[in-house]
Amino acid sequence: MDERIHRHAEVLVDWSARIKAGDDVVLRVDDGAHDLAVAVAEKLGERGANVLPTYPSKEVEAAYIRGHDGDFEADPEFELAMLERADSVLSLRGQCNTAAEAAAPGDKRAAYKKSRQEARAARLATDWVSTLHPTRAHAQQAGMGYEQYKDFVYEAILRDWEELADEMANMKDLLDEGSEVRLVKEDTDLTMSIEGRSAINSAASVAYGSHNLPSGEVFTAPANPEGEVYFDVPMTHDGVRIQGVHLTFEDGEVTDWSAETGEQALEDVLTTDEGARRLGELGIGMNRGIDRFTDSILFDEKMGDTVHLAVGRAYGSCLPEGEEGNQSAVHVDMITDMSENSWMEIDGEVVQRDGTFRWEDGFEE
Repeated sequence: MDERIHRHAEVLVDWSARIKAGDDVVLRVDDGAHDLAVAVAEKLGERGANVLPTYPSKEVEAAYIRGHDGDFEADPEFELAMLERADSVLSLRGQCNTAAEAAAPGDKRAAYKKSRQEARAARLATDWVSTLHPTRAHAQQAGMGYEQYKDFVYEAILRDWEELADEMANMKDLLDEGSEVRLVKEDTDLTMSIEGRSAINSAASVAYGSHNLPSGEVFTAPANPEGEVYFDVPMTHDGVRIQGVHLTFEDGEVTDWSAETGEQALEDVLTTDEGARRLGELGIGMNRGIDRFTDSILFDEKMGDTVHLAVGRAYGSCLPEGEEGNQSAVHVDMITDMSENSWMEIDGEVVQRDGTFRWEDGFEE
């Protein structure tokens, strides 16, 4: 087994999830992530945790949704009981077929997700962490050879997370102290309020309020977006490629949308429920170990030259006490490349221009 798999498992268990003796851990293993699951299970055993492995499959899920009449019941009690008992849920992604979800109709997929909000909430209430084991399918999706893709994945994951956390604290401070963010580039001029919000320094650890490995972003929950934004980075959602998305916001809600590719899939997202047409997240990518787009949101949204916005559910950790925030069955991130002819302002001050942050060498006012 590649020695880096063991290092990946150690980072996940110790730095990211902070597993302790006696913790009840649900280990969700994709069909292509078996080797990582073996390494993680060994680490969990060494830490004295209690482990329940589960093997969700996107292909199996799509088959179930496809065969169902579409009138899904609420979450099964046995699944809720498992998640409500868990201290941590570790999701080891790594599919053998990255388009497996496309086998189920979009309207049924949306109905299925709406039916599972209680289980999702129970999972999000744990110290959950999601990571990815490199597979040939993901390498193909990224347009890379398998060995090249493995090097890319481990470069993003096996890094000095404390050092990156210190750097990202600069952006967290700016967002915490700010009131309004403005994004400007071709086909984009969008303002949004961040008044009273708290930004998350997402340094790949639950200790930082972060739940993805790799991570390397600072994010918050914006409100009242106005203007237009163009997302030029391709993405795959539920097995469908979406690219060239243009959204127009008025009074805080998407009023017009288009996509050069996958417009029906985009419409399926935005019509899931009322909250799907409002913003749940503004995220700023800061992981310089991710140096190219790979058509995986787990990596692409963390890239240093990007900003992403998510329509749908907001993270409560970013909101003032007592504020519920945007509610939705979906949370779908879309990315815009800020590396050229672009800038981001906070309260009228440019904090990133052409992908370079104000504290980095080469920044120009």
